[in-house]
Amino acid sequence: MTARVLVVDDVPANVKLLEARLSAEYFDVVTAMSGTEALAICEKAECDIVLLDVMMPDMDGFEVCRRIKANRSTHHIPVVMVTALDHPSDRVKGLDAGADDFLTKPVSDVALIARVRSLSRLKMMTDELRMRALTSREIGIQDPENQAIADAGRAGRVLIIDDRASSAERLSTMLSTEHTADIEGNPGEALFHAAEGEYDLIVVSLALQDCDALRLCSQLRSLDRTRNVPILAICDGEDNARMIRGLEIGVNDYLMRPVDKNELHARAKTQIRKKRYTERLRDNVQQSIEMAITDGLTGLYNRRYMESHLGSLVEQAAARGKPLTALVLDIDYFKSVNDTWGHDAGDDVLREFATRIKKSIRGIDLACRLGGEEFVIVMPETDMAVATIVAERLRRRIASEPFAIAQGTRHIEVTISIGLATLDSAADNAATILKRADQALYRAKRDGRNRVVADAA
Repeated sequence: MTARVLVVDDVPANVKLLEARLSAEYFDVVTAMSGTEALAICEKAECDIVLLDVMMPDMDGFEVCRRIKANRSTHHIPVVMVTALDHPSDRVKGLDAGADDFLTKPVSDVALIARVRSLSRLKMMTDELRMRALTSREIGIQDPENQAIADAGRAGRVLIIDDRASSAERLSTMLSTEHTADIEGNPGEALFHAAEGEYDLIVVSLALQDCDALRLCSQLRSLDRTRNVPILAICDGEDNARMIRGLEIGVNDYLMRPVDKNELHARAKTQIRKKRYTERLRDNVQQSIEMAITDGLTGLYNRRYMESHLGSLVEQAAARGKPLTALVLDIDYFKSVNDTWGHDAGDDVLREFATRIKKSIRGIDLACRLGGEEFVIVMPETDMAVATIVAERLRRRIASEPFAIAQGTRHIEVTISIGLATLDSAADNAATILKRADQALYRAKRDGRNRVVADAA
């Protein structure tokens, strides 16, 4: 789907000109003649990127940009200021207001389209993450939008890739007042350095002597460990064509020499804020996934995950001719724990029990909370004899050490019963194995609890 660009300018001729240029490149264009109108369009999520004139009568572009970026529902929309102002202090003022870039009038068609395409791709990626993380607030995950608005983009880790020592040192000196800046003067080592450093921003000189800087940027963008690290290119005045090519292959922003310290800081902060925001979105998505498949109280996998994953493990074991054993565990007389000591004490027991399970099994084993006080452990590549030893060791471990409750002020004795069943034939599936293990558990409880019983099939 093509991006929708909002063009904001109080001069109709300027609006028509930008609209024609963008429409020729198959962008959808919406227009606004004032800052108030632009804010309303952004609030309704009717645009993917904003081209914003600075000089407007009712509300200047700086104020419009500030309001877009201060609003949690619109701050992620990229804003490019289009202006006749070309002094570094004007660009810094715009960047400090939250602008993603500046285009100076008269606007070059090539620069306009390259910048709009680059920021549109970023916006679409962010939109996908935001959509996937949409339920985070509802399930209790910290909201990344408010954090993004509050983030000042400081205290970042920056890698400077420049084989001219004097240039690299100048950049480092400028950045070091607010960030930790490292220098890599050997472009041949830069990719490895960047991959190992967990950087928030990579600054690359396009004037590298013995290395194609754009190829290096392309490699940084394609490498898994640096794919999401923003790249700020430092260009010479005659590097316009290469700079535009850089935007096409994934460079996030650029700065022309001679480098203005304040503009460097402003652009670095902008890119670091964006990186942290997308990282928070990704973290939220990961947390959402984890919360969908894990039990919130114990941290073990939940029943839904067990039911889907156990089938795969059984099929894999059968196909390879490998053993697999399932254990169904139940905490003895758990109802009396809740009745005597309260549900908080019951939760303490469940959490500690899960911890002891984790310490007793291997990384390849699958531990799940089936529900209530019932748990399942699936042990791939494990026959009944070995699984019985593990189960007996876990039973003793539970029985031998009292469980702390009431914030450690009391301790109670806990025992468990365990039933085991193993993969017997090609006709076996997840349901039949669990059923036999559950029947073995029933016999363990019937025969007095605090014991391990293996399926006799």
